[in-house]
Amino acid sequence: MKSIKILTPASMMPLVADELAETFTLLKLPAPGPDRDKALAEWAPDVRGIAVAGHLACDAAMLARFPKLEIVANFGVGYDSIDAKWAGQHNIIVTNTPDVLTDEVADTCLGLLLMTVRELPQSEQWLRAGHWTGKGPYPLTHNTLRGKKIGIVGLGRIGKAIAKRLEGFGVEIAYHNRSQMKDVSYTYHATLVGLAQAVDILISVAPGGPDTLHLINADVFKALGPQGTFINIGRGSAVDEKALIKALQDGTIYAAGLDVFENEPHVPAEFLPVDRVVLLPHVGSASHHTRNLMGQLVVDNLRSWFSGKGPITPVAETPFKK
Repeated sequence: MKSIKILTPASMMPLVADELAETFTLLKLPAPGPDRDKALAEWAPDVRGIAVAGHLACDAAMLARFPKLEIVANFGVGYDSIDAKWAGQHNIIVTNTPDVLTDEVADTCLGLLLMTVRELPQSEQWLRAGHWTGKGPYPLTHNTLRGKKIGIVGLGRIGKAIAKRLEGFGVEIAYHNRSQMKDVSYTYHATLVGLAQAVDILISVAPGGPDTLHLINADVFKALGPQGTFINIGRGSAVDEKALIKALQDGTIYAAGLDVFENEPHVPAEFLPVDRVVLLPHVGSASHHTRNLMGQLVVDNLRSWFSGKGPITPVAETPFKK
């Protein structure tokens, strides 16, 4: 397979780059600029596969530049930066990395939830600043998980893993999806506003893309209410950040814990002074263990495809039939 040319539009973790270079001819695009444009024009006619990480856009215009393109292997479970629908219409397979990151992201979500509800980052800073000895114990928190109802937006693989962990906390669980699921017993709400009205804490695991853009908006925050807490471990684009900032500033909701943002790595400055907000730099799956599994799945998808065995984890828009 050494004659097969695989393009990486952005830097990949060493495990991925090294293993791809071992199996294929790996073409690494330079940084944006004249050199990148020149390399892209020179390589595009022969590229048969793309390995992509992060939110680098692989829209229809980009994909159309590669007449021999067969597969795009995405590093991550979310693939909203790839026009998978266009790819499917042009017989291009898109793969992602589901399952291998589910537990890590679910664990992070529970950690973020506890940090936000019990104000753990704020209490740690209280200690570090010497206030425990100078001012006394950290003030009692107004929030708790005791007796709470928690709603999940997006009860897919990760959403179910989060719900399973929440069961151990003795909380009531409800959810909103496009349709009701038959394999769970949690309370289903047909509308997102209805879910927000019924719960105390709303957790978003919603994917990105045009269908979910600003799905969680001012109406949802109003329904969640002044004692409500919002957690986002899904995609930042699913949340109207301006509406969220206003809801926090004027007390429409009580607190928020965010691991993702709409324009990463840029975080709206208005979040920073709000002491009832916990902010994480998109670390949901960010452990060596899990990222290595994700990287290996990117490599394995490309190897499997070009060895004639088909993709391992094709996305819904590009189903594969042997």
